[in-house]
Amino acid sequence: MDALPTPCFLVDEALLERNLRTLRGVMERTGCKILLAQKAFSMYALYPLVGRYLSGAVASGLHEARLAHEEMVGAGLENHVFSAAYRADEFGQIADICGHVVFNSLSQLERFAPTALAAGCSVGLRVNPQCSTQDGGMYDACAPGSRMGVTREQFPDTLPAYVEGLHFHTLCEQNADALLTTVAAFEAAFGGFLPGMKWLNLGGGHHITRADYDIPALEACVTRLRDKYGVQIYLEPGEAVALGAGFLLTTVLDVVRNGDVATAILDTSAACHMPDVLEMPYRPPLQSSGQPGEKVHTYRLAGPTCLSGDVIGDYSFDAPLQVGERLVFEDMAIYSMVKTNTFNGMGLPALALRNTQGKCSVLKTFGYDDFKGRLS
Repeated sequence: MDALPTPCFLVDEALLERNLRTLRGVMERTGCKILLAQKAFSMYALYPLVGRYLSGAVASGLHEARLAHEEMVGAGLENHVFSAAYRADEFGQIADICGHVVFNSLSQLERFAPTALAAGCSVGLRVNPQCSTQDGGMYDACAPGSRMGVTREQFPDTLPAYVEGLHFHTLCEQNADALLTTVAAFEAAFGGFLPGMKWLNLGGGHHITRADYDIPALEACVTRLRDKYGVQIYLEPGEAVALGAGFLLTTVLDVVRNGDVATAILDTSAACHMPDVLEMPYRPPLQSSGQPGEKVHTYRLAGPTCLSGDVIGDYSFDAPLQVGERLVFEDMAIYSMVKTNTFNGMGLPALALRNTQGKCSVLKTFGYDDFKGRLS
């Protein structure tokens, strides 16, 4: 690992496979199908591995759908797509490579369903059970005024016969108790539409591979829904697939002081390389560190961009940080690498893999042409 460049995203194949085995176990015990939500993890070099354990992938639009179609190949693997709104100039391509298409509104359903049906797609509709199980914010799909899904008030008395499934996605990094609450609200509002349908998609946000996740409760819920309504159950976690399986390697470039605050400037940026740190916000775990004041030396870790708020967080260490020292952020396989950007002309982190034998290899590096290629 010391020979890898920085900044660098490193994914550990053994840790990823550990998660996949857990998810596969849920599938085997319940008969559900689990799909990789590519919005959280799109390291397609590992799609063949993912495809050996899961049932396929779900996309948020044409590009993700193409990525799964091209890279996650295998007998029986499924390619699903949901978008808040489809583009007319792209939808034909989407329908040609996706077996399941979920619509966000009745108007989009009416507009694009004929194309989807002609391509042989199974058509579904996203619903909004209007049941918030988190503390609001930008990740609450059931917040008042949400654009996600059709509410019961908007629903017709009957759906077109070609609608074969319903979909809801309301969770974010949550345990099974939140799912049970949501399912109760969903059934009260939309359960009457399920008889005669083929599938029900419970969306993502299920932290199934987290140590404290209540897998038995999830499995009981899935099994009950399957048996009660006679439908195929789908789950589409993103984070759970690669939770804890990745790292971000970085190097200390400088240490500056202002009053009582010592700031270590790194060659990685919260704004460019881990934007969820600022958006969620959250403090990513860092190896060999403690909370501020827990160890002898406390530093604020920040990026090199011109954004004053490009701050990762405050951490403490046993010894003073030195210029050239390497640090390792944990749980960096999810969301970070799919959300990177080149603000300030920042270079994108390299992508590397540690195989099951412990050997590290660089899969891809980025340079000036990647920055310039996005501009004109």
